Amino acid sequence: VQVVESGGGLVQPGGSLRLSCAASGSIFSINVMGWYRQAPGKQRELVAELIKGGTTNYADSVKGRFSISRDNLKNTVYLQMNNLKPEDTAVYYCNATGTEYVQGGPHSFGSWGQGTQVTVSS
Repeated sequence: VQVVESGGGLVQPGGSLRLSCAASGSIFSINVMGWYRQAPGKQRELVAELIKGGTTNYADSVKGRFSISRDNLKNTVYLQMNNLKPEDTAVYYCNATGTEYVQGGPHSFGSWGQGTQVTVSS
C-alpha cells in the first residue's frame, strides 16, 4: 500500500493550509489514517488520527485549530490546519494501517508517506 501526501507549503502565522493523503493499492480495509509531524531536532509526534468508525484524536497543541476528515471512497484523509503558528513548522507525514490483499490472502499493513513540508513564518 502506498501513501502519498500533498498540500504543504509556506504560510504566514494565522494562515491556513489543507493537507491531503491518499492511500492506494490492494486495500481491503483501512483501520486508522493519521498525521504525524517531525520538527528539526525533535521526535515525530502524532498530530491527528481518524479511526475506522469515526473516532478522532488530536494532539493538545492543535485542538481547536486542526481538523481531520476522510473520504472513504477515495481512501483519502485531509488535515485542515487553521490559525497556524510558527511552532507548527515541521515535515508532516501521513500513516495508514489496515488490511491488504497480498498473494490472494489478507495481510495487515502499515504505510508511511514521504512527508510534506509545512513552514509557518512571516
